[in-house]
Amino acid sequence: MTDLRDAAMTSKAWPFEEARALLKRVQEQGKTEVLFETGYGPSGLPHIGTFGEVLRTTMIRRAFEVISDIPTRLICFSDDLDGMRKVPGNVPNRDKLAEALQLPLTSVPDPFEEFESFGHHNNAMLRRFLDTFGFEYEFYSATEFYKSGRFDAVLKRAAERYDEIMKVMLKSLREERQQTYSIFLPLHPETGRVLYVPMKHVDPVNHTITFDDEDGREWTLPVTGGNVKLQWKPDFGARWAALDVDFEMYGKDHSTNTPIYDRICEILGGRAPNHFTYELFLDENGQKISKSSGNGVSIDEWLTYASTESLSYFMYLKPKTAKRLHFDIIPKMVDEYHQQLRAYPGQDIAGQLNNPVHHVHQGEVPASTMVVPFAMLLNLASVSGATDKAGLWTYINRYAPDASPEANPDLDAAAGFAIRYYEDFVKPNRQFRLPDDKERAALIELRDAIRDEAKALDVIARKNAEAGSDEPLPQVNWQDEEFLQSIVFAVGKDHGFEPLRAWFSCLYEVLLGATQGPRFGGFIALYGIDETAALIDSALAGELAG
Repeated sequence: MTDLRDAAMTSKAWPFEEARALLKRVQEQGKTEVLFETGYGPSGLPHIGTFGEVLRTTMIRRAFEVISDIPTRLICFSDDLDGMRKVPGNVPNRDKLAEALQLPLTSVPDPFEEFESFGHHNNAMLRRFLDTFGFEYEFYSATEFYKSGRFDAVLKRAAERYDEIMKVMLKSLREERQQTYSIFLPLHPETGRVLYVPMKHVDPVNHTITFDDEDGREWTLPVTGGNVKLQWKPDFGARWAALDVDFEMYGKDHSTNTPIYDRICEILGGRAPNHFTYELFLDENGQKISKSSGNGVSIDEWLTYASTESLSYFMYLKPKTAKRLHFDIIPKMVDEYHQQLRAYPGQDIAGQLNNPVHHVHQGEVPASTMVVPFAMLLNLASVSGATDKAGLWTYINRYAPDASPEANPDLDAAAGFAIRYYEDFVKPNRQFRLPDDKERAALIELRDAIRDEAKALDVIARKNAEAGSDEPLPQVNWQDEEFLQSIVFAVGKDHGFEPLRAWFSCLYEVLLGATQGPRFGGFIALYGIDETAALIDSALAGELAG
């Protein structure tokens, strides 16, 4: 443990960098507990951004627990007292919701007719979502927090320091918004709706607010007991002060508000927490992913085609860099994740702490049993005609006789994922072409070389002679992907492909209908010598591009 902690104190992995900054903070304060927080707006269902935020926060939390024995907690706070501003387009019984506009989400009828309210429904979905992924957290409801009195002390302080907080807020608002803005949003005593109205008076002694409702009637309410809520920016800072939060991360779209959140927290007697601002995800066209527009990839969509761990791996990578989150990245993330798993056992402690899989698995890193890359499985699905993972296993067992679904569970799962991914994304976009004369001659030689030992060695010998190499010829092994790759490479050189990638582009485009593909020697070993030769014959006959 000492060696691990020492290595963690110098690790350049971003969770450890954040954890060390947090340790410095809590040591300065003499705190005996560290509180992490992540917020959730329950107007919609949990999404991939929710997963990323809680996952990354958890990665920092676990990194902190490596370098310190100070206990930690993670709060997931639901802003369910917010008024419903518009009716979501993806729910049933929308007419019922239309009648509940501006009611707190925990007072809006549940359109699914399963829970006490729409807010309760979405909170339950959030908790089920977090539980599914095994996150360790405490759930807090804004409705409960305000109405139970747990926010009362901070709300009283907000009334006492109203002018100071308003001064901070007004600087950030347009002139017309300044005229009606108040940090307090009353809940109407009769209708229960959240009101966006200016204050006529804020009493710092009695801790009350006075305002006119939409009908011009004057009301005076205490700020305590759930009679008011705070606007979202002041609520951020007030929550930090009330809970004594030490760490919260949020997206770049919040970054301009950070000084506002911090200052309000300080005015209310708290110390602003450490922050971590992550970049937002982009869709295939480089546009920001939006919950409302539905661009990008959802959690359910990712998990249709790959494992949770591959998504966690993606979330770990460069959180401060905007990244495309589209379906075409999934195969790459799966294969990179397993490459890192395979590298982990051979690394020293420093290397392991810098390896993303350490953080994906909270230090309990499993062995990879993925003996065939995901990209290769996709190509195998493309040429084999397999419609289920059992069909792929026929080829996998020829390539790796000792592999089995029981001994290689991640490979077995990946085979099923590959079939689905191929059917939905690869097959509809395949575009085969005919070879030109130069490519046709090379393909014929490749076909003949993988069928005949003498021809295989001859083409390798000619390549070596041309390069002036006295390297001995390799041992013939038709199951060895390195031997097969040397044949593929030698044929390309023999036929004058410069650069050599033009030869591999030919193989992918003519034989697989794709612009890129696997290491071709490995593909031949997996698919089979006779099958690959037959595939080349089909391409030469025009059957693939027909």
